[in-house]
Amino acid sequence: MDIYRIALILSTLLCSLVAGFLFAFTIVVMPGIKSLNEHNFLQAFKVMDRVIQNKQPLFIVVWLGSVVVLVAAAWFGFSRLAGLDRLLILTACTTYLLGVQLPTMTINVPLNNQLQKQNLNSMTKPALRVARTNFEPRWIQWNAIRTVLSILTSVLLIILVSRI
Repeated sequence: MDIYRIALILSTLLCSLVAGFLFAFTIVVMPGIKSLNEHNFLQAFKVMDRVIQNKQPLFIVVWLGSVVVLVAAAWFGFSRLAGLDRLLILTACTTYLLGVQLPTMTINVPLNNQLQKQNLNSMTKPALRVARTNFEPRWIQWNAIRTVLSILTSVLLIILVSRI
């Protein structure tokens, strides 16, 4: 098996794991903590985010590995593929980088970091309400976008894998 095929199969696996992670946040995690009061909601999210921010090794391998291997698959595939297959790999790579990774780094992670800096125990109820209002709707909106686009990426890669 050549390096392109290995990269394509591995990127399909890793991007699908990322899609599943985002999907779980969309349909389980955020709805699960939604009913908590402001303090508990924000604290619960901080605790979950801290696991990721503390460089949880498997998360890092999957999240960053998905980017590296997908770019490698696109790189090796670009010169090797033509027509629909080339379009599939380029669309998957562009969708993933611009629709999943870019919003993660420019929107979701900054929201997470802003929340991490807040001392929730010293905040008043109105201040907690404002903090949640500034965080929750925007984070959920962009996570939904990332979820849809990561699933689309996985579908495109699965189609491409089925064609090799």
